[in-house]
Amino acid sequence: MRLQETFLEKPINDGRALVIKTYDINLARDAFHRIGDDALAHVVNVLRLQELFDVNDIPAPSSSDYVEFVWETLSDEAREDGNLKSFFILYREVQGKPMEPLYVSADWPSAEAFSQRL
Repeated sequence: MRLQETFLEKPINDGRALVIKTYDINLARDAFHRIGDDALAHVVNVLRLQELFDVNDIPAPSSSDYVEFVWETLSDEAREDGNLKSFFILYREVQGKPMEPLYVSADWPSAEAFSQRL
């Protein structure tokens, strides 16, 4: 099994954008914890937390538990087959700088949609 695969590569004004599919949970978790607030809001919208949980069970966005709650939900939604999980990570690559994770998703359509913002 391949650990990652490139799903999208496109030029952007200061470099290029890449969406990779990975089965590496640690890579996805690290990337997730580095995304910005706009990306986090997009992930939350795609996950439709209010449909998955009682509203009283969802931590407030200002809570220290919120990001971890979203990660756990995203990780559960990333289940592909049995215990196998896959994630789509959108990166920005600028020459001479480390790749910057911009978005992490359990599905290709939302990663592709978020990449259109670049």
